[in-house]
Amino acid sequence: MTLLRILAAVFMFVGILSGCLALLLLLILLMRFPLLLIAVLLACWILCRLLKLFRTSEAAPTKPPTSLQ
Repeated sequence: MTLLRILAAVFMFVGILSGCLALLLLLILLMRFPLLLIAVLLACWILCRLLKLFRTSEAAPTKPPTSLQ
């Protein structure tokens, strides 16, 4: 059981380390190519606007039709 916990901890450590490394490499890439940084910021802004739009449309759902003809 102890070996399983150690193995799980090693896998979690490796996963966290690789995630941090990928994030660091992404930041270096974004600083190296400014157009890529602008594209990512624009995509994040568009996503934020779309999420806000869909969130407000879910708050006020459309009414179902009263008569089916």
